[in-house]
Amino acid sequence: MFHRTPFFLPWLYQDLVWRIPTREKEIFLTFDDGPIEGITEFVLHTLARFSAKATFFCIGDNIVRYPEIFQKIMHDGHTVGNHTFNHVKGWNTQTEAYIMNTHLCEKEITKHSNGMQPSKLFRPPYGRITRKQIAALTEYKIIMWDVLSADYNRSLAPHHCLLRTVHATRPGSIVVFHDSNKAERNMTFVLP
Repeated sequence: MFHRTPFFLPWLYQDLVWRIPTREKEIFLTFDDGPIEGITEFVLHTLARFSAKATFFCIGDNIVRYPEIFQKIMHDGHTVGNHTFNHVKGWNTQTEAYIMNTHLCEKEITKHSNGMQPSKLFRPPYGRITRKQIAALTEYKIIMWDVLSADYNRSLAPHHCLLRTVHATRPGSIVVFHDSNKAERNMTFVLP
């Protein structure tokens, strides 16, 4: 089982960002679902140890719960993106409600950014988004991924998560991890 996005999805959804074209040996780390106490702080500490930067796709409700951790993400020079307010799945949500939930998250991002300019990046929860929703979110650059670490899969042993993620990664890969309780065991093993 590979963790790389199937080849046809970027072809079908060419307006979305799946990978960053580069000839350099660089990858783009992203984290979904935070901020979460303890776990996001582990990620920030680990990234600082390696002088690495990442993009955090934050859930608005979690920003409300942990505004200090959210502010630390920005203060440490990382990029934040919108991941909706309640982690709603686009395929199961009417477009108007989906957009409203996204704007609720954006309101919290702006409110807690302490005057710093937040990005206009968006990642749909579960990677599920309809074409109508894409068309309604024109103010955002929608970031998907090239490599899904599957760190949330509790039946996947940490060393297998690491090997599969490394094997799937190539120059320019956008790698998605999760700073969430569900992913903690695998992510804390794989990230360092």
